[in-house]
Amino acid sequence: MNIPGLGQLISGIASGADELFTSDEERLKLAIEDKRIDADLLKGQMDVNAAEATHKSVFVAGWRPAIGWIGALALAYQFVLYPLLMWLWVVLQANDIIPVDLSVPPVLPTDALFSIVLGMLGIGGMRSFDKKSGKETNSIRGKG
Repeated sequence: MNIPGLGQLISGIASGADELFTSDEERLKLAIEDKRIDADLLKGQMDVNAAEATHKSVFVAGWRPAIGWIGALALAYQFVLYPLLMWLWVVLQANDIIPVDLSVPPVLPTDALFSIVLGMLGIGGMRSFDKKSGKETNSIRGKG
């Protein structure tokens, strides 16, 4: 018994099922391709970072030191200036120079501050280790 269109129906179902289910080999190929794309993106970002670091303008090459200085100023405010300011605040309120209902100066969110400063210190530590190891990297040269 031959039913017209049954062959086409079965092949259509088979191709649809093949599109729905991915084999382990296909998944592995996709994962490898994703890793290649990630590596290319990282290489591109490293090239951009190298170009920025050698730029003559302080607005391009100076953003890393600016983050360091901002972190240092924030630490100085949080751990040196703020305690002194709080002491002075209480004294000034006790002498009726500052109204008692006036709120105190803000405290900085130290979790975000520590993330930035510790990251910068880690990068600085790696740079110091490179210098001590004799791997001076004042200029970045491409291989090739």
